[in-house]
Amino acid sequence: MTLIDQINAFRDARDWRQFHNEKDLALSLVLEASELLEIYQWKSAEEGNQNIEAIKDELADVLIYALMLADNLDLDVNELIPRKLAKNAIKYPIDKSRGQNKKYTDL
Repeated sequence: MTLIDQINAFRDARDWRQFHNEKDLALSLVLEASELLEIYQWKSAEEGNQNIEAIKDELADVLIYALMLADNLDLDVNELIPRKLAKNAIKYPIDKSRGQNKKYTDL
């Protein structure tokens, strides 16, 4: 069973599909990402990283909502991610971006 199959089975057993339109999934994704960010608020990265169990839970929530959104839109993440990486490779050629933290427009 794939991850999206497991997610859908969990959701469908609770009859929650009716609440999972694309707008609400996108909104929930951002809210969960904010909860992940809150772990690090006012702390160094090292301090935040000490709360690894909370990070795991919040990151899982972000990924679940992202996968549900992709599934609702019939998007294959196994195609989306390589496609985006190929676009980023053009924006950030290795010879210009290696070791740099600049936006592609500033390289």
